[in-house]
Amino acid sequence: MTERVLGAGLRQRHLAMIALGGAIGAGLFVGSGVGIAAAGPGILVSYLLAGALTVLVMRMLGEMSAVRPVSGSFAEHARTAFGPWAGLLAGWMYWALLVVSVAAEAVAAAHIVGGWVPAVPGWAWVAVFMGVFTASNLTGVRNFGELEFWFAGLKIAAIAGFLLLGVLVVGGLVPGAPSPGAGHLLHDGGFLPHGWYGVAVGVVAAVFAFGGLETVTVAAAECADPARAVRAGVRAVMWRVAVCYLGSMAVVVTLVPWNDPAVADGPYAAVMGRIGVPGAADLMKAVVLVALLSAMNANVYGSSRMLYALVGRGDAPRALGRLGGRSGVPYAAVLASAAFGFVSVVLSMVWPRTVFPFLLHSIGAAILLVWALIAASHLRLRGPSVRAAAALAGIGGVLLFMLGDAASRTQLLTTGGWAVGLLAVAWARSLRNARTGPGTDPLPS
Repeated sequence: MTERVLGAGLRQRHLAMIALGGAIGAGLFVGSGVGIAAAGPGILVSYLLAGALTVLVMRMLGEMSAVRPVSGSFAEHARTAFGPWAGLLAGWMYWALLVVSVAAEAVAAAHIVGGWVPAVPGWAWVAVFMGVFTASNLTGVRNFGELEFWFAGLKIAAIAGFLLLGVLVVGGLVPGAPSPGAGHLLHDGGFLPHGWYGVAVGVVAAVFAFGGLETVTVAAAECADPARAVRAGVRAVMWRVAVCYLGSMAVVVTLVPWNDPAVADGPYAAVMGRIGVPGAADLMKAVVLVALLSAMNANVYGSSRMLYALVGRGDAPRALGRLGGRSGVPYAAVLASAAFGFVSVVLSMVWPRTVFPFLLHSIGAAILLVWALIAASHLRLRGPSVRAAAALAGIGGVLLFMLGDAASRTQLLTTGGWAVGLLAVAWARSLRNARTGPGTDPLPS
């Protein structure tokens, strides 16, 4: 089975920003408040545990992708390790994760802008955002990479400024903003106000926030030297995300009481308001908006490339494998991936108060399933490994907690339903292929 080649216009400096663009979005700026409300200052332990699990998975994925840098990344590794069913499951679950994230981020971004311009309905903003980023992803991949580099760069610069200001306040170096010391960490119910149960809830929120980093190995296939790009990109992404996530959470729970209602609504704005920064609420809303739009742009890219790879393995309709003439952009896959975001326009009109939670719940455990397949593939392809065993044990622990926790069980069962449906499709395809043969190359010539 042959595979047409995508464009190779991405550079090394683009890769890390594309991955950061996908990973630092709604999960950090919108979802972290829920994790803090559940774990209190213990959210630092939650992010540390989730971060360690992420590092294990990303290092294994980086190793496999450096040896075989293909457009399907971990979906292709799973296919090689376990057969077509594993590639289909990993690829479609990740595609669903990214396109639902795009829709959720579009709705959240529209909510922010709608607060500034209430005369324009939210669905109109969703349509505008989706139109802009669909067009961005239909240009040459180098143009997309350059746009996302600066887009994500603004987001990282804002977080760096937030961290610097937080450190100065903690050190008592900002006039009019006295340092709280360790008071909020230890005296508002203790470091673990809800015990280890709260930490476990925080781990679930943190794992979802880390999802999206895998895009760096998907994007590497469009670099001139993909093997070297994967190794460098994975290293850069891991430490930058660790600083952004752990550093941000440390600043929030140190400067603001974890049980302040403002934290649940927006932890970053709560910190800026407590410090007394003029226009703090609108300033942080602007930062969150940039983060959400950057994540939308990166996730449309990642989902379209995964869909294109699925077409190349016969797991998606042939028509979705068409490439642009000179650009090498899989325009049909881009349009199909962005279509779900346009569907969110309708959803936001019909259920404006429920669409965002529903979308998040529907893919709540998808990233855990993808990570489990990555670890299992590494174990099968690279041999026994302490990292793979530790990662699978950690993923299993999180899944068991979600199954036993009433608030998380719905996410797990909904994602499980998607997985069962995909496995049924894979089984039906295997029966068909056993009777008629696998067929020919699904990509158009």
